[in-house]
Amino acid sequence: MSVTLHFHGAAGTVTGSCYRVVHPGGQFLIDCGLFQGNRSVRDLNLKPTPFDPTAIDFLLLTHAHIDHAGLLPKLYREGFRGPMWMTEPTAGLLEYLLPDSASIQESEAERETKKHARRGEEPAKPLYTLEDANEALQHRETTGYAQWITPGPGVRARYWNAGHIIGSASVEVEVMDTDGKPVTILFSGDIGPDEKVFYKEPEGPAGFDYILSESTYGGRERDDYTLVQRRESLKTEINEALRRGGNLVIPAFAVERSQELLHDIGYLIKTGEISPQLVFLDSPLASKVTSVYRKYAKMFDDVELSADELFNDPRFRIIEAVEDSKAINTIRGGAIIMSASGMADAGRIQHHLRNNLPRGNATVLFVGYQAPGTLGQVIQSGAKEVRIHGTLVPVRARIRSMGNYSAHADHSELMAWIKERLPAHGAIFLTHGEDEERTALRAALVTSGLAGDQVVLPQLDDFFELRANGIAAVIHPATPRIDPAQMATDWHNQFADFTIRLSQRLNTASDVDKLRVMKELQAKLSELGGDTTPPVSTLTAPRESQSVDE
Repeated sequence: MSVTLHFHGAAGTVTGSCYRVVHPGGQFLIDCGLFQGNRSVRDLNLKPTPFDPTAIDFLLLTHAHIDHAGLLPKLYREGFRGPMWMTEPTAGLLEYLLPDSASIQESEAERETKKHARRGEEPAKPLYTLEDANEALQHRETTGYAQWITPGPGVRARYWNAGHIIGSASVEVEVMDTDGKPVTILFSGDIGPDEKVFYKEPEGPAGFDYILSESTYGGRERDDYTLVQRRESLKTEINEALRRGGNLVIPAFAVERSQELLHDIGYLIKTGEISPQLVFLDSPLASKVTSVYRKYAKMFDDVELSADELFNDPRFRIIEAVEDSKAINTIRGGAIIMSASGMADAGRIQHHLRNNLPRGNATVLFVGYQAPGTLGQVIQSGAKEVRIHGTLVPVRARIRSMGNYSAHADHSELMAWIKERLPAHGAIFLTHGEDEERTALRAALVTSGLAGDQVVLPQLDDFFELRANGIAAVIHPATPRIDPAQMATDWHNQFADFTIRLSQRLNTASDVDKLRVMKELQAKLSELGGDTTPPVSTLTAPRESQSVDE
């Protein structure tokens, strides 16, 4: 029996990471993430799992982001009972992220059930429940970096710091084939940029039969910056916001970005470069996640500001209670207010925006990508008013943006990471990226002479025979779960039908009704993928724990 590698997610998309290795001694998974994006991509979460979960021996998890771990409760719901291996910080993050994701699944099912009831249909069922999430959490096993583990017969694995979020890892795997020869594979997970506060740059050995590399930023470079430059930019934004006399509101994701912002703000306070009256982190999930960062503070790579100094500053207020969150709205100036979600489409940030957007002396600072159709994107694009909780809110606040808090390596950093891992005797697989980005990364690898022509772009449910020092031809499944061409056709048909009906309504609508119609159009665009072209997996705005950090 040969060793085969199956791509059940993150193949032609940025989400749903899931790889299965079948070998003479059994089979195992690397990651099991939630698909996020337009409706066609999200529907993949609802389709039957393309393998038997009860036949899986164990799982190796690269990190805690929901697009890598979000289907773990579903896996256990369907009968998987093997151990999940991960780093200790990842285990700590899952303690909060999986139950939060389960509560979102349950609440969304409740909303759908109400719609079904009006149509006389059966109640909607959640993708998984809190009980399923708690079951998954019982099976966590932890390991340190650079330590060999033997999770199953004929398999060895080591974890290496990936520099993406706390606890993130690239996973090195050795699998014995039928002839007793080791097939060596490196799964990148998500690779972080060179400049990170909390840990060292990505690490790992060189020389494998096969390398799987993420390609999220393939062909794309962020503006050059160093940690010093990033803090200088943040200092400028904060001081200008405080000079204006109002509050500074920052929509931020609960995992990583909030903690990096807190650290930069704490450093600028320590060095006397800014002096806000109060700094709020108002998010129950971000508060819980921050507790994980505090617990594993020894992993922090920045010695300029210790974790104790950072989290014990009297001006810092980490908010969980609803009453304390409401009390923030009585503060009219001098405060920095960070809250989730990062795209402003859900959570407590909407209350703070509703309270501060009408104030001409307030500032809103976006520190990450705002997907088309989200409230954050609408504000960022220059809208004069936005609807929050059913009320039109005028936008008089100063709107600003910074892009230097991404947790992903850009094109040059990905190239450097791959170069340091070479040679790849068999092939390099590019995953976890849209086709445009991974095609650009493939072209760069080939033209640079780093990888010959063995750079493969697997599609969903493709699988490959793996051999020591070689690769067999791709074997396509008989019934793929997703047909990109059909997705494009469906998208165009839905959008064309919807716009025809809207045009008919606009011809006879009053000015007030026209505004309502345009809001419907915006919501439909977000639902279909957020653009007027048919992307295969364009990211739309996920709920807080489901965010895909850039």
